[in-house]
Amino acid sequence: MNVELIGLTKRYGAATAVDGIDLKVPSGAYCCLLGPSGCGKTTTLRMIGGHERASAGDVVIGPKAVGDATPAERGTAMMFQSYALFPHLDARDNVAFSLRMRGIGKAERRAKAMAMLDLVQMGHLAGRLPAQLSGGQQQRVALARALVTGPKVLLLDEPLSALDPFLRVRMRVELKRIQTELGLTFIHVTHSQEEAMALSDLVVVMNAGRIEQAADPRTVFERPATAFVARFIGGHNVIRLPDGMIAVRADRMRLGDEAGPGALAARVVAVEYQGTSVHVGLDADGLEQPPEALAESSAALTAVLSDAAFAAHPLRPGDTIPVGWDATAAHRLDA
Repeated sequence: MNVELIGLTKRYGAATAVDGIDLKVPSGAYCCLLGPSGCGKTTTLRMIGGHERASAGDVVIGPKAVGDATPAERGTAMMFQSYALFPHLDARDNVAFSLRMRGIGKAERRAKAMAMLDLVQMGHLAGRLPAQLSGGQQQRVALARALVTGPKVLLLDEPLSALDPFLRVRMRVELKRIQTELGLTFIHVTHSQEEAMALSDLVVVMNAGRIEQAADPRTVFERPATAFVARFIGGHNVIRLPDGMIAVRADRMRLGDEAGPGALAARVVAVEYQGTSVHVGLDADGLEQPPEALAESSAALTAVLSDAAFAAHPLRPGDTIPVGWDATAAHRLDA
């Protein structure tokens, strides 16, 4: 089911949490709302699901505007950051609970609950209480519970944030598998750039209640629309030139003999080994940096080198080297 937001706004007194955003999420897409804390992404999700009332604008799900509809009438289901499983019910009855509230008979609701538990690979633990399940297993039960009512749109509020890094990667794979298998529209709130890039067909980068950019992950990374997107997505140097601002990917910076004509003199201020790559922090003479970029890092520029390239020409803090980039590697920013 497609979802469209039209001038969607949420105010709390004098404070504006979401500021007149417009967005179209195609049917069957995996959309991630990405941004820092307080940018309005969770408030937007809650307005889509009917858990927050919009101050202005509208939410359209499928062919209908649903601004006055209850959460149950919207064809959506919400998976909250806190799984909120009933501690006294086993996994099967937790999943079946919403069907029970809808008056569905015991045999039918249990059969549907087991089908959903099988989908999330939890059927073999259907009889366990939440306290007997790991965090990842509880997450799967919560996902099955959200899916059992047959929503057309699933809303996920930072569902992976409580998991350890290894399990988080595994559950990303599972979420994408389930979304593809069911063909549902997923709208997923996250502050993790890696999570959004791995999961989504559509990345929506939000800042201060507004949408800075909405595009597929590759476009957002290769061609960030604004300086905020370039910095938040990471992997870019934001550089202010006399005729405007540009972003250059850190892995496309050139050092030493490869810096080319017009290279700047730079001092190495940090070297971080990352396994397959080495991140080199640099201060470059005569390079003007936006104040917000300087506030985020002790280095004006970052270059990412392969481990092999760094091993062939190692660098240490205090070294002075030329730094440059190809003109084709520079992407002009709107602001």
